[in-house]
Amino acid sequence: MHALGDSRLWWTFLLLLVAVQRLAELRLSARNARRLLARGGVEAGRGHMPLLVALHVGFLIACPLEVWRLDRPLRWWLAAPALVVLGLAQLLRIWAIRSLGERWSVRVIVVPGVAPVESGPYRHIRHPNYLAVILEIASIPLIHGAWITAAAFSALNGAALALRIHVEERLLRQVGSPSAALEARARFVPHA
Repeated sequence: MHALGDSRLWWTFLLLLVAVQRLAELRLSARNARRLLARGGVEAGRGHMPLLVALHVGFLIACPLEVWRLDRPLRWWLAAPALVVLGLAQLLRIWAIRSLGERWSVRVIVVPGVAPVESGPYRHIRHPNYLAVILEIASIPLIHGAWITAAAFSALNGAALALRIHVEERLLRQVGSPSAALEARARFVPHA
């Protein structure tokens, strides 16, 4: 226990805020997906969506289970940098979503002939939103010492993103108008 009470309560509240943010993003995604499809958008990867949903729901369940059941302590030397990483990931996620505007969706939908977005974080890397997800899945559990969840779901997310990125990039090449500049950019690390 700390002066502000049980740190697990504060951390669980933070996790609930993340879950509420995800629900709001799903609403935005559904609206954008309807618009993209109405404009003639082509979709790929519907088959792996249940896997992604299960991964993210499982993550939101595993985090508090590990922290509460295994009584993981809050260690400020780990929590402070993890909070900074989470904050940066949130900023990157918001920047990526705003840069894509109505073209952002959790589904893989490309409108034929429309050039990809190359502004915002997309000037530097191809998949800033996925980088944000990688950082969040690693940092959220580590804020309160849930290293098993951080490691396991980072590995699962890595496998899921490998599939997702393959599907997305293939669809962009097939029906989109990918630019050579975008194709030359690294997926996650600028100038790599």
